[in-house]
Amino acid sequence: MPRISLLMALPPILFAGLAATFYFGMQRENPDDLPSAREGGLAPSVVLTQLGDDPPFSDATLREEGVKLVNYWASWCAPCRAEHPMLEQLAAEGIPIYGINYKDRPDNALAFLQELGNPYAAMGADEGRTALDWGLYGVPETYVIDGEGRIVLRFAGPITARSLEDTIRPALARAAGGS
Repeated sequence: MPRISLLMALPPILFAGLAATFYFGMQRENPDDLPSAREGGLAPSVVLTQLGDDPPFSDATLREEGVKLVNYWASWCAPCRAEHPMLEQLAAEGIPIYGINYKDRPDNALAFLQELGNPYAAMGADEGRTALDWGLYGVPETYVIDGEGRIVLRFAGPITARSLEDTIRPALARAAGGS
């Protein structure tokens, strides 16, 4: 019986190893979860430009008492449009939401809010520096912040009715000192 050379056996061994890596990598609880080094730490500083008539919020705002959200959004972002009703619902429930308009034209951003409503307690615009400090992957992205200015949750992607109930509300409860 002829011996199989090491070179002939190498491709199937490499393939099996790669297949095992993919298989075990896909066994995460939620493959859409993106890790955040910011969770548990203080919210990074914000350096925002004014968007609209009111001044932007500040670092001090994020360290004020109470639970709050920081939401990165843009008028050119279709998922931002899709999540907007969820943000309006949360704002109507009294949860302060601070908006950071990301790499957008001010007139487009303001037209977006004019059309869909403005759920933000305060907002500002960012050309990308603040987003880098926060570790932004893309818009929309929402952060749940506790009363000490700590990030309890980073949620990437649009907030849907399901993610609101399964992910955002439990994080809001944790931020408020609930379970």
